[in-house]
Amino acid sequence: MSDLEAVDAPIAYHLRRYTKTDGRVLRLYGRQPHTLPVTEDLPPVDPPNPHLRWHPLRQEWVIYATHRQARTFMPPAEYCPLCPVAEGGFPGEIPFADFEVAVFPNRFPGMQADAHDPPGLGVPTAPSNGLCEVLVYTSDHEASYAALSADRQALVVQAWIDRYRDLLGESQVQFVMPFENRGEAVGVTLHHPHGQIYAFPFIPPVVERMLDGFRKTPDLRSDLLRQADDGLAVAGDDRMQALVPPFARFPFEVWILPKVFHAGPWSFDAAEIRSFATLIGKVTATYDALFDRPMPLIMLLYAAPKGAEHVFPFHVQFLPFLRDTNKRKFLAGCEQGAGTFLVDVAPEDMAGRLRDVAVTR
Repeated sequence: MSDLEAVDAPIAYHLRRYTKTDGRVLRLYGRQPHTLPVTEDLPPVDPPNPHLRWHPLRQEWVIYATHRQARTFMPPAEYCPLCPVAEGGFPGEIPFADFEVAVFPNRFPGMQADAHDPPGLGVPTAPSNGLCEVLVYTSDHEASYAALSADRQALVVQAWIDRYRDLLGESQVQFVMPFENRGEAVGVTLHHPHGQIYAFPFIPPVVERMLDGFRKTPDLRSDLLRQADDGLAVAGDDRMQALVPPFARFPFEVWILPKVFHAGPWSFDAAEIRSFATLIGKVTATYDALFDRPMPLIMLLYAAPKGAEHVFPFHVQFLPFLRDTNKRKFLAGCEQGAGTFLVDVAPEDMAGRLRDVAVTR
């Protein structure tokens, strides 16, 4: 089953919902209505039932999703499950011959809305009642976010906004985090350009600490924007700023901050959507030009958890995994065991090098 909708948003788009053979809802976002016929869908799998176990020393939940051992791992391009599927072709997640932007629930999720009956153990357990989605930026297997047109980049941002609104409307969801893992160095197993969206039934520990930090330093966002003018700026315009934070933990770490407070991108106007979308592409292209190779990185979108909309400012963090042309940033004993980062490049020098590259992008 499918339905089409013209969405009245700051930048208009069309949304098509299609119910897959296993009941998951595929959403197709486009500037034009998507009316192509269905081709070859993937067969259903047994419904997952992940659960949480409490770590008493770290005071945090650990997710157990044993079905993920069978997830797709680095398939040849011709068997990519994120590519469009021609009539009679190899089945995939998006059973249409073409699309612009697609979102669907992960086939191998770490969280499931109807997870139930966690095991009884010597530590507290709970159902892993969240949601995990995949957001595919384009039908082009060889593309990247930075290579998309400005309008397609804006459409990706609008898909994020739509999913934020829906997922935060779920009663069990407390925090939503879109992110992208880019490059095999950070564990990517599907090379088609895509990101993921996790909707957590709790506020994760890193976000709890961030929230506490924003409460204790309510002027942090404005302080960072001022410090951008003191040599930490990378790129930006009158609506958005990309900068290296003065406390960067990763070599060449970059944050993007709106110049006015937003709890999340759902309150962006059309100009902010376009500015934000373009700046993400510029930062990514700058990374790729820095060492003349695609930069493995993690991109994290941090919007306010539920109840913190007036104190937690929306921003993006880029965590790159190269510190030089052929030198990878490893998280070794000090970082993993103690949580204390060792950084080989001063933030001021990071910003200067990135800024020099950014002006040519």
